[in-house]
Amino acid sequence: MDISRIRALRGPNLWSRHTAVEAIVSCPPPERAITELPGFEDRLRALFPNLGSFRRAPEQVSLAHVLEAATLALQAQAGCPVSFSRTTQTVEEGTYQVVVEYSEEQVGRKALAAAEALIQAAQGQGGFDLAATLADLRETDEDVRLGPSTGSIVNAAVARGIPFRRLTTGSLVQFGWGSKARRIWAAEVDSTSAVSESIAQDKDLCKTLLAAAGVPVPVGRPAATMDEAWAVAQEIGLPVVVKPQDGNQGKGVTVNITTREQLEGAFKAAEEIGPPMVEKFLPGSDFRLLVVGNRLVAAARRDPPLVIGDGVQTVRQLVEEVNRDPRRGDGHATSLTKIRFDDIAVARLALQDLTPDSVPEKGRRVILRNNANLSTGGTATDVTDDVHPDVAARAVAAAQMIGLDICGVDVVCENVIRPLEEQSGGIVEVNAAPGLRMHLSPSFGKGRAVGEAITNHLFAPGENGRIPVVAVTGTNGKTTTTRLIAHLFAASGLRVGMTNTDGVHVNGRQIDSGDCSGPRSARNVLMNPDVDAAVFETARGGILREGLGYDRCQVAVVTNIGAGDHLGLNYITTVEDLAVLKRVIVQNVAPDGYAVLNATDAHCVSMAHTCPGDIIYFASDRHHPVLATHRAQGKRCVFVENGHLVACEGSWRENIPLADIPLTRGGLISFQVENAMAAVAAGWGVGLGWDAIRAGLSSFVNDADNAPGRFNVMDYHGATLIADYGHNPDAMRALVQAVSALPGARRSVVISGAGDRRDEDIREQTQILGAAFDEVVLYQDACQRGREDGEVLALLRQGLEGAPRTREVLEIRGEFVAIDTALSRLNPGDLCLVLVDQVEEALAHLARRCTQAPVTATTIGSL
Repeated sequence: MDISRIRALRGPNLWSRHTAVEAIVSCPPPERAITELPGFEDRLRALFPNLGSFRRAPEQVSLAHVLEAATLALQAQAGCPVSFSRTTQTVEEGTYQVVVEYSEEQVGRKALAAAEALIQAAQGQGGFDLAATLADLRETDEDVRLGPSTGSIVNAAVARGIPFRRLTTGSLVQFGWGSKARRIWAAEVDSTSAVSESIAQDKDLCKTLLAAAGVPVPVGRPAATMDEAWAVAQEIGLPVVVKPQDGNQGKGVTVNITTREQLEGAFKAAEEIGPPMVEKFLPGSDFRLLVVGNRLVAAARRDPPLVIGDGVQTVRQLVEEVNRDPRRGDGHATSLTKIRFDDIAVARLALQDLTPDSVPEKGRRVILRNNANLSTGGTATDVTDDVHPDVAARAVAAAQMIGLDICGVDVVCENVIRPLEEQSGGIVEVNAAPGLRMHLSPSFGKGRAVGEAITNHLFAPGENGRIPVVAVTGTNGKTTTTRLIAHLFAASGLRVGMTNTDGVHVNGRQIDSGDCSGPRSARNVLMNPDVDAAVFETARGGILREGLGYDRCQVAVVTNIGAGDHLGLNYITTVEDLAVLKRVIVQNVAPDGYAVLNATDAHCVSMAHTCPGDIIYFASDRHHPVLATHRAQGKRCVFVENGHLVACEGSWRENIPLADIPLTRGGLISFQVENAMAAVAAGWGVGLGWDAIRAGLSSFVNDADNAPGRFNVMDYHGATLIADYGHNPDAMRALVQAVSALPGARRSVVISGAGDRRDEDIREQTQILGAAFDEVVLYQDACQRGREDGEVLALLRQGLEGAPRTREVLEIRGEFVAIDTALSRLNPGDLCLVLVDQVEEALAHLARRCTQAPVTATTIGSL
């Protein structure tokens, strides 16, 4: 078995909506059925008893299927929430595509490698330690997955349909898209200022501000030296608390200090974290109150880590027993943290006349720390329902005085059922980015929906953080349609982010160049705060490579599905395969969205039943059966009637004269009419106003700036010059039909061929052109994409054999030399179609030529 390629599909993809790892697996004949491998399955299940079934007969199970099942089962056994997997035979005998869902990419990749090692071990090639493998997968999962605090907010957002994306491997997460996006870092939101966070870090300043707001706080102040600390303690009266001025998670905090000796040890502990401060010790319990916005949403009593003596085990053994609780871990990924047995714990034992090896009597409570933070092994009891309104009001006032949107307020008092002033209680700290574990999964009492509260603070009811997203795919016309839809958005006053094969554009400015029709470019646009709406040209390559760059779109447009568009690559060998791939955008339309489909294309029509939303069909012929049926059902359609582009739904109609749509040249260019219909349907689907749609259509000029390489018409000293990026047989047919509507005494075409197309697709292009042009100029570009020198030219010339119209064929090396050769042969009244390869450079070259004197044959000879 050989694994030749592994990909991470990070968005909705050809196989499912799940994130998944995809591998190309080749198996020699004996490995295509495990029944051909004596004893293999027995050895396999002995190594991994919980492998599960293969969901097919043994004679149909190859090692690729075993790899699939093992990768999924290993993740499931490690505690990952995964359920989807699939293995598909490709057109190559013995080669399979194995797809397995993952919840964390790093874990999915490790599980795949472990599954391969398992198979090798079952074949007698090395060993396999199941326990160690599962432990490694669990540890990796705990390391990379979101912690409980951030995870609770993400889960609440997902439940509301709000999209999210992790921006780092840590806890920085974006919710929503573009101008509606919000970001969090753990339990801290983007609206919290750095000033507020700094105030919360400075405990002395924080206490001063809280006192000014009338919030009860303990007296005390910073101390630079031990002598000053003792002086402060004498001044405010023992017992006292010593803590670092800028600490967190209870680090360096010592409470209930009654002697100078204790103070010296506490001062040193605090000094290791930051400048120490001394405060009056407040008797009572430690409570954490969580404020979100202007509301108290949860409260918990925190108790210090302790063990209960049984008269048999030592303190150390009792701690070890408690730490074996599966709820306790080393970090923050679990609901509880293991109790630390360090110098602080030993010192606390000494105050109780105990050592780590002492055996406390049965029932004795042995305290391991003075402070009650969960990060040191403490426990939490939910008391949200017990909080007195005055206590809640003081907590909210504290958060607002500091300026924190989300605030953990630490209160020390006897209980929270009475006002703080009645029991000499006070607020001892406020915390930015507070941990949420104690509220989500308290040791005692019920958990609180704090993630939901934070999500509701970020997004008001009814908001989901989404901007309109339109995805466009197809064989031909998708770039022009993408650009036109973006233009319609802009005409509506929206700032538009657009990706296509020419680059990335945001609010009219190009921010990236090259082919940007993949998921990475889409994700970059959705991160941009200057984007109110997004339009994505979605090419087949990006879907295959990584999936979609978003979870769902408002409108999916499929212009057409034609032959010759990269067939034969990545196991997409037929037009039907291509249609299945491109319908991924249709399958991921929002339930209240639309798929815009070409009613004249059977492959497009077949996608309709996979769309979660509604369908808008478009076709030039209003009587086309598919469109007519859709109209009869009162559903949305766009078609052409009496020189008008018509949008109708039931008895409602909107008419736009084709004469007002420059792109179509008054309706003469049929494929541009189709592009205009698709764009109008998309604008309608996202709810654009018809005045804006009309304005956008009338102001969109199909020139080299708006739509480079998409039927750009120029005048070359009396001859008609057309530049287009068409590169497949269907595009050639559309172009031939379009130029036949334009005047031209003598017609010539300049063409090359992409080397990564099938031979028959390269030949068919010139077969089509040979019936419409008098002269064909063939050129070979610099990139042959795996072809031998001259091989593409030979295929193009083969397509011209027996051409009914072409009488002259020239072969040129170099795109620009070929263009100049064709221009030198033009006379006023002629027509020349130039099929450009290097779009921007070729258009710039043509623009210069159109403003200069005509190129002569003598000039060409000197090039």
